[in-house]
Amino acid sequence: MSERKFFEDLLSRGKITRREFITRLSAMGLVATVSPAFLASPAKAASPKKGGRFRMGLTPGHSNDCLDPATWAENQHYTIGWELRNNLVEVDYKGNAIPELAESWEPSADAKQWTFEIRKGIEFHNGKTLTSEDVIASINHHRGKDSKSAAKGMLVSVKDIKADGKNRVIFSLSEGNADFPYILSDYHYNIFPAGTKGGDFEKGIGTGGYILVSREPGVRVLTRRNPNYWKAGRAHFDEIETHFINDPNSRANALRTNEVDYMQRLDYKTVHLMKKMPGIQIIEATSGTHNTMPMLCDQPPFDNNHVRLAMKYAVDRKQMVKTLLRGHGMPANDHPIGPTYRFYDPDIPAHEYDPDKARFHLKKAGRLGEKFKLYVADLGMFADISMVFKEDAAKAGIDIELERVSADGYWSEIWRKKPFVNSYWNSRPTEDMMFTAAYSANSNWNESFWKNERFNKLLLEARSELDTAKRRGMYREMQQLCHDDCGSVVLYFRNIVEAAKDKVKYDHVSGLFEIDGCRAPERWWFA
Repeated sequence: MSERKFFEDLLSRGKITRREFITRLSAMGLVATVSPAFLASPAKAASPKKGGRFRMGLTPGHSNDCLDPATWAENQHYTIGWELRNNLVEVDYKGNAIPELAESWEPSADAKQWTFEIRKGIEFHNGKTLTSEDVIASINHHRGKDSKSAAKGMLVSVKDIKADGKNRVIFSLSEGNADFPYILSDYHYNIFPAGTKGGDFEKGIGTGGYILVSREPGVRVLTRRNPNYWKAGRAHFDEIETHFINDPNSRANALRTNEVDYMQRLDYKTVHLMKKMPGIQIIEATSGTHNTMPMLCDQPPFDNNHVRLAMKYAVDRKQMVKTLLRGHGMPANDHPIGPTYRFYDPDIPAHEYDPDKARFHLKKAGRLGEKFKLYVADLGMFADISMVFKEDAAKAGIDIELERVSADGYWSEIWRKKPFVNSYWNSRPTEDMMFTAAYSANSNWNESFWKNERFNKLLLEARSELDTAKRRGMYREMQQLCHDDCGSVVLYFRNIVEAAKDKVKYDHVSGLFEIDGCRAPERWWFA
């Protein structure tokens, strides 16, 4: 994707204003290349139609996948989850927090207390009426003393949740949080009936647009439209059939041979070929999704920041974007905040590929001549990334040994366990959610065990700061701290590139997650 197309996508999704769009392209000398029609008001999308079985080819699928939202870690989990259930809050394609099961919300003046009005008359698939009791039980599922939920860390500031009648829930926080509704949009916080536990989760009972018919974990899921779905203008398909096809070539072939109507995660190397296929459309969105190589900061040799800096200077990000992404993305700068975020700072000097600087920092650490083991599984682009990094690092005299490991169990046995690994992150709606999930000292998902006192202090302060200018300054400093000190080599922001039959229609596509923010099943329709 060209720089012009990159910013055109941001504009079309409301992430930047037309004035910002023109200013940025003028600075690059590209404004004359923009069609005047593009800046005109967009045409109204066609009206959705009901009917049909929508067949999706998703990845990855695992035999131990389950429907307990506390266990979810990948896009396919979120997609199935949002077929079956809803959250209190939804994030639209522009990145705005909008009401879902919550009809509205209201903060106190200091943003320490949030009152949510719950919609009346909403029914679960089993006929039970939604009440505040269900909301509290669903959120507390992640807060309990024995909870192993990956989302537990995002709720540490919640001191108390109480009901004020059947349709009002009050959250009391230990400190103010200006973005608190966004937290409740997180894919883990699906709402299910109170009393759900253990095997009950596998029934998939929720308030969502589709009802579970059958499920073979890691292989296939079938759902049918909820005839009593409460959302007007959503859940258009009669049925959703999901096939888990881990190999990208097999997914593409399934689309070409009419076995599926949509495929997730199109191989960047084949985009130009797929574009030429009759009856197939490419769906692309600019995203904050990014790949990382985390180093455990609490273990040698990565407890030394000079070693971490050596690895950051030893990778050619621009070349990775060109060769691995085929231009469908942009280089990152060793922090997770990209142009899709409100407080992104483009002026932090980039960690350009510099073998001399990499060698300098490794020498400062007294580690010249050592061999560094990088663990790699056949997941996504991990193998390709690792091979390119090994070659880049060799030019700096850094010897990278690739240790091949199984993809099965990678996230439980390798990630956050071995000192140098591959990882990736989906975008998040806000800077606070991204930083909290991956870089907060208290997070269960802090993948490098990085603990920076100043960063964690700013994280708390920025969360409760209501002055936009002050927040911008805080998040700018946090990006700088990550850039200078954190334990992850942040490689690039990659566009979401997918493919579908041309009979598949949609209005706008979210760049928050793949699969239209993992909401395609209820947002899309057939022509």
